[in-house]
Amino acid sequence: MSTRPSESSCHPPGDSPETIIVLGIGNLLWADEGFGVRCIEALQQRYEFAPHVQLIDGGTQGLYLVQHVQEATRLLIFDAIDYGLVPGTLKQVENDEVPRFMGAKKMSLHQTGFQEVLMLALLTEKYPQQVLLVGCQPEEIDDFGGSLRPVVRAAMEDALALGVDKLRSWGAMPVPRTQPLAEHEAVGFMQLALPSYEGGRPTDEVACRVGDERFFPSLN
Repeated sequence: MSTRPSESSCHPPGDSPETIIVLGIGNLLWADEGFGVRCIEALQQRYEFAPHVQLIDGGTQGLYLVQHVQEATRLLIFDAIDYGLVPGTLKQVENDEVPRFMGAKKMSLHQTGFQEVLMLALLTEKYPQQVLLVGCQPEEIDDFGGSLRPVVRAAMEDALALGVDKLRSWGAMPVPRTQPLAEHEAVGFMQLALPSYEGGRPTDEVACRVGDERFFPSLN
């Protein structure tokens, strides 16, 4: 039996203004774990949306995101999810199935926290009418300071296309951005934007990404 409250208790039409939340979660510093945040970054750089649409860099904030879920009438989530599939594979999960998928096979602490966010929203009967999770199977997450692997970065384009199509059907009115995004408008730190982040990364030869070789004999 579903634990989701009835449609009448989930932001019924006329009860409050329509609010569409687009949320990217994950950790930019752990390679493919940053997939969700990179999707939000790219969406904001490429598109403008109707006033009732909010793009949020959720990072690893966990329970601090509950207010955004509670205020959403429709919620789109981008995240790296371990589905046990081929790296770069996208999978869409909707509505009641989303909390179950977020907790089925956790890759990191942020997924534990966000599953709790969704369940808390359900318990308080402030759950979106519609939820879509666009998840990508990561290739590598154990690379501190790493960036998206090529197969995951390529999958971003299809993920963004899926997201924009859904947002358009929800009435988010996405249109290509005609003016570059100003730094003060960015949902995240511009210094961590993908070009800056990758441009400032030292090479693998300079920065060991698996640990200090003095303490890992197998690396010698």
